[in-house]
Amino acid sequence: MHTILGAGGAVGQELAKSLIDYSENIRLVQRNPVKINDTDEVFAANLTHPDEVNAAVRGSEVVYVTIGFPYKTAVWKQLWVPFIEHVIASCRRHKAKLVFFDNVYMYDRDHLDGMTEETPIRPTSEKGKIREHVARLVQEAHEKGEVDTLIARAADFMCTTPNSVPYSTIVENLKKGKPAQWLAAKNKVHNFTFTPDAGAAVALLGNTDDAFGEVWHMPSNPERLTAEDWTAKIAEAFGAKNKLQVLPTFMMTPLGWFMPVMKEIKEMIYQYDRDYHFDSSKFEKRFGMAPTPIEDQIAYMVEHA
Repeated sequence: MHTILGAGGAVGQELAKSLIDYSENIRLVQRNPVKINDTDEVFAANLTHPDEVNAAVRGSEVVYVTIGFPYKTAVWKQLWVPFIEHVIASCRRHKAKLVFFDNVYMYDRDHLDGMTEETPIRPTSEKGKIREHVARLVQEAHEKGEVDTLIARAADFMCTTPNSVPYSTIVENLKKGKPAQWLAAKNKVHNFTFTPDAGAAVALLGNTDDAFGEVWHMPSNPERLTAEDWTAKIAEAFGAKNKLQVLPTFMMTPLGWFMPVMKEIKEMIYQYDRDYHFDSSKFEKRFGMAPTPIEDQIAYMVEHA
């Protein structure tokens, strides 16, 4: 049994689509689960409750954590660490392997251009400190011999959901005939992880015994494109006007008075005011899986816009 905790998110859905290539025994866990494949088992659970986590994990060979809690620091402080502790305890109890889907928030902000699995850990945001704590618990469980674990780490998402920055700020605006929008700087490099690639990569890792005990970067486009470059390419695909507006950092505080999400994004703005390039060569060399070409990623977003 392959169990996905948080199966309704962008990565969870893509993971379910890819796992069917390895097994028909897939359990989708969330508050209101919906089948992705005909043979899926749907399991309704509130994953903030330890007993429900344990019930969801019971009988699993591999457990995949792709859950995403609301993007609020206060919520993350309350939920993330207890949740992962309960997952690890349940995996230990039921002898299940654990695949944790992670982000780059714990990386040193001064080493974002060329991020690898060896990039220094130095979180400077509250969200980054929480994610560092969670990842450390996952790794320590493996080091102690309690649970076989691995971490699959991704860059910002390229997909068709609101938590994809290029989709929500460029694609959707150009579709409406509005200028694309970006944060902090338009001339800084920023690459992405295409969620269908992430789903396929996580499924592969979860079915590769010697992948456990390590951190793996998910396949991500290697090109060094800036917000200006992305906007031009997406505008061309849409047949739209190539217009881009940049929200400067100094505007985030006053906007936060009216838009609470800006308060949450402000501490992460350093990811946009400097070059941000995510290196997935370790995974690609080990498994021979390259990311989907950029033109195909853009076509996918335009098609689903």
